[in-house]
Amino acid sequence: MPGAGADPAEVTAFLNRGFGEAIGLEYTELSADRVRAQWKVTPALYQPWGIMHGGVHCAVIESLASVAASLWFGDRGHVVGVNNNTDFLRATRDGVLFAEATPVHRGRTQQLWLVTVTDEQDKLVARGQVRLQNIAETSALGNG
Repeated sequence: MPGAGADPAEVTAFLNRGFGEAIGLEYTELSADRVRAQWKVTPALYQPWGIMHGGVHCAVIESLASVAASLWFGDRGHVVGVNNNTDFLRATRDGVLFAEATPVHRGRTQQLWLVTVTDEQDKLVARGQVRLQNIAETSALGNG
């Protein structure tokens, strides 16, 4: 992944392979201390009752926290999410939503990030916390 200070368009292209592209997530700021992104709410993101699916919030919150945590951890290894706790506060049918990840705790073995989602009127739509494990020995990932 491109590092902190990289061009947001370059990072968006790198990260939006598959699921990120389906959501339409566009990264607008990237640093080890804050990551921001935005996306447009479309009918493709609706649940059956015509509002955006809460899983989109969970996915965006996980994505921003993971990118931010990875930027901070840098070349020391990888990070993996181990808990995502997301609160849905306001239903959304259209418009652009904005997400911002900021650190709560960055330690030797774990990180905790807060991600807020606001609408175009700066009203809080969702918020979440993601706890991530710092993995220095990356060859152990996925091996039981």
